[in-house]
Amino acid sequence: MLYNLISVLNSDYYKQCHAEQYDKRIVKLVSYDTPRMSRIKGVTEMPFVGLQLFIKEWLIKDWNENFFDRDLQDIIEEYTWIITETLGGNRLHEEKIIALHNLGYLPIEIRALDEGTMCPIHVPCVEISNTHPDFAWVVNCIETHMSAETWYYGVSTLVGMMYRKIVNEYYEKTSDNIGLSKSAMSEFGYRGLHGRSGAIKASTGFLCSFNKTATIPAIVEIHAAYGDPLNTIGGGMASTEHSVMCSSFALDGSELPLLKRLLTETYPDGPLSCVGDSYDYWNFVHNLIPQLKGEILGRNGTLYVRGDSGNPVEIITQTVFSLWETFGGTVNSKGYKVLDPHVRAIYGEAITPLRAREIFRVLEENGFSAENVALGAGSFSMLCLEEEIIRVCDSCEDEVETTRFNIFNRDTFGRAIKTTYGEAENHNGVMGFNIFKDPKTDTGGFKKSQKGACIVYESIVDGEIKYSDGITLHQAHDAGNNLLTPVFKNGILLKDTTFHEIRNRLWNGKF
Repeated sequence: MLYNLISVLNSDYYKQCHAEQYDKRIVKLVSYDTPRMSRIKGVTEMPFVGLQLFIKEWLIKDWNENFFDRDLQDIIEEYTWIITETLGGNRLHEEKIIALHNLGYLPIEIRALDEGTMCPIHVPCVEISNTHPDFAWVVNCIETHMSAETWYYGVSTLVGMMYRKIVNEYYEKTSDNIGLSKSAMSEFGYRGLHGRSGAIKASTGFLCSFNKTATIPAIVEIHAAYGDPLNTIGGGMASTEHSVMCSSFALDGSELPLLKRLLTETYPDGPLSCVGDSYDYWNFVHNLIPQLKGEILGRNGTLYVRGDSGNPVEIITQTVFSLWETFGGTVNSKGYKVLDPHVRAIYGEAITPLRAREIFRVLEENGFSAENVALGAGSFSMLCLEEEIIRVCDSCEDEVETTRFNIFNRDTFGRAIKTTYGEAENHNGVMGFNIFKDPKTDTGGFKKSQKGACIVYESIVDGEIKYSDGITLHQAHDAGNNLLTPVFKNGILLKDTTFHEIRNRLWNGKF
């Protein structure tokens, strides 16, 4: 970012006016973050991931560096300048900013489900409340930023899980090496996502199900947020791109000299991916690769032959068949062919769940194990779900084939943070009261919120995660079965979760 905005201004404009709008008797507000719906067919749960990363990056690091550790005079000058110039001097209320800065910490408590929990639709995953009676307004002041920074983790994690379930299905059918399934796919979305931050979120979600990515910042960010060693989170492999292949072709009139140098001098061991469609992919596969058979088999590593255009299903399956003709392999205990370990086929960035399933199906039908290929999910898959192919009858004469797409956004899970409980001072002391919204015009029930404080619990009847509301915050916090447990309070992280724990929770210990 070019400008380090003071943390309290990381919000919509209207949030800056709410401290003056709340009733002065209110001393506590409680809000819940809830997935209110699912727009994905057959999906009734949202993977809950990313909260710890948000807390460490923004509620701790940013709030300290860009608010509490900065000089008060600088804070007030920046606040006054921005609000006066863009909202109006008559909307200045710097007294709340001064009071918060003088307090010296963010007076917020967050309780949440364990990261890696599959949160059912309509069930709260996060509770936010203020810890100091003078700062109830802070609860929803951070809502805009928290919503913007956290919703995408759930979506991208679901995408990775969808791919992993397809991979697991075909590995269980056709492979003896089930443990390799976590390496069967990689994420390649960086250049097509919403900047560095979006790429990190997408890759973080995807890495909950796999250990391969092309997005370096995601690996480092996960390490910083969750503490896992870099080599346990994931990584990529050495790969060529078209600039490498085409520049060498321009100098040598062939890709062959480059390939030979890469195989024997630059990368004599380890995995190496080479793209082959710069000019004539099938010449690359059928003629150039066989000419280098000795060099390939003499390496201590695997060459991944990569297509990058055309129909991915046809390209990668036909590549496997051709490599089998050249290099052969073995037949595993399940009766499926496995290529010689020195070669594999790879296709990145254009693989959707539908295409992944079709690739594995074609391989299976032709007697090949799923482990013969590596697949890649690009930015399209992290932004849009290709749900199904639809065949439409046009005047009952021609069939038109089309595809239905589902664009991912915050409303994929209808995720929102809403205030449902408060406490106010009166002549008898402090009184708790329920807050809720239930618009009559909301015929689908989408906007209806919880009422009062909530308990999230595991049902002893069916083991499902459910919630109950309409109680006081004291009752909710005293409930021994409440799955919303303390995570953050007054600027301090209370529970440090590892990425390993998240993966194993999502996959029931079978990551």
